[in-house]
Amino acid sequence: MTASTGMLEVSVWRGSAGDGQFQAFRVPVQENQTILDVVSWIQQNADPTLSYRFACRVGMCGSCAMMVNGLPRWTCRTHVQKVLNGNRLTVAPLRNLAVIKDLATDMDPFFDKWVEAEGRHHPTATRHDPMPPITADAPGRAEADAAIECINCAVCYAGCDTVAGNPDYLGPAALQRAWTLINDAKEADKGAILTAVAQSGGCFNCHSQGSCTAHCPNELDPMRSVAGLKRATVLAALKGGS
Repeated sequence: MTASTGMLEVSVWRGSAGDGQFQAFRVPVQENQTILDVVSWIQQNADPTLSYRFACRVGMCGSCAMMVNGLPRWTCRTHVQKVLNGNRLTVAPLRNLAVIKDLATDMDPFFDKWVEAEGRHHPTATRHDPMPPITADAPGRAEADAAIECINCAVCYAGCDTVAGNPDYLGPAALQRAWTLINDAKEADKGAILTAVAQSGGCFNCHSQGSCTAHCPNELDPMRSVAGLKRATVLAALKGGS
């Protein structure tokens, strides 16, 4: 990075959700500066009590996700110059999750909904059985592969207006995981998954607004996955009633 060529006016959320406010900081402009660089500069040079999460810095772990100028983003991959409003930035904790402190949110509800959606693999065999061949170009495998790169960053969850209005909604990430398993030839209990996602708070709560797909940093399409679950649950219900 080069020497400072100006100053950014940065508003950062401090405190908890029920007891906090934005605090203003002036941060030097740097070449190729990311939002995470800005937050780290504040913590290292202006206020060491600032709380936030990050790990890898290279866009693989997703732990640094925050709201930047009102939109959920990975801060390590968001360059300041692409989102700057004049010379101003607003950085806040992810929406739809309780704030622990400052920019750090409680991720437990997000992961709890993966459990509610039966987003775990139900094996068809033991480790002692031979592994069956999986055809990469099979339709089900292609559907599973299209959604398997989710890294649990909760950007889609924070961007979802249905989650904002309905805390019981499982959310796009959990439902996308369920759709991945439905299309996995090795999944042994697809019925349990379809039952879970058809319940109150499940896939039929999705309004298909597409914010999850629009904001996904990995360019996945959770809305498409949720649509697939809707079709699958209806088909399962029709077959069960025939």
